[in-house]
Amino acid sequence: MQNHISLLKLFTVAALVTFAATSLRADDNKGLPSHSRLQAALKNVVTGGNNGGFGLNMWATIVNRDGVVTAVAFSGNQRGDQWPGSRVISAQKANTANAFSLKGLALSTANLYSAVQPGGSLFGLQESNPVDTSVAYGGASEDYGKSTDPMVGKKIGGINVFGGGLALYDTAGNIVGGIGVSGDSSCADHIIAWKVRHALNLDNVPG
Repeated sequence: MQNHISLLKLFTVAALVTFAATSLRADDNKGLPSHSRLQAALKNVVTGGNNGGFGLNMWATIVNRDGVVTAVAFSGNQRGDQWPGSRVISAQKANTANAFSLKGLALSTANLYSAVQPGGSLFGLQESNPVDTSVAYGGASEDYGKSTDPMVGKKIGGINVFGGGLALYDTAGNIVGGIGVSGDSSCADHIIAWKVRHALNLDNVPG
């Protein structure tokens, strides 16, 4: 009987710990778009045109303020409709924009380009936070870009220094994460990221 009571207590504690951890994760992602909302916004912007570049399909990734991936999506009908390599690049961009932005200082990945050139004040920055390759390339490829993308719930890391990464700000002007978009020219990536961020109402950068 005593053993049964001990086991019940153990299961109860485990359930409470799991619930608390889930609640904390939900709080960390509060205000960030779901996979379906991100994908819908991305598709609308890409198909709407007037983005410059080559008119290609795109990848988009969202990270929260801790750099944890919360959503990965693509604009095509399947994962092969956009450059496969741009999935990880979009995650790098999201991580970079979040990592180097503050409430009073929003830095896009495009802002970093000049400063990281040889002789620039941030030369070498792109080597400072490497991508976690086990996160980037883990899991089943058929899940890439879905709500079950293996990057979701993990820290990707990585630094990218050309257009397509922007910090995300909620309606109160608080920074809540970053978005990265990749799959076309860097200028098109930057424009599409701006439009998607606006569509998600996460462009409330403090003045």
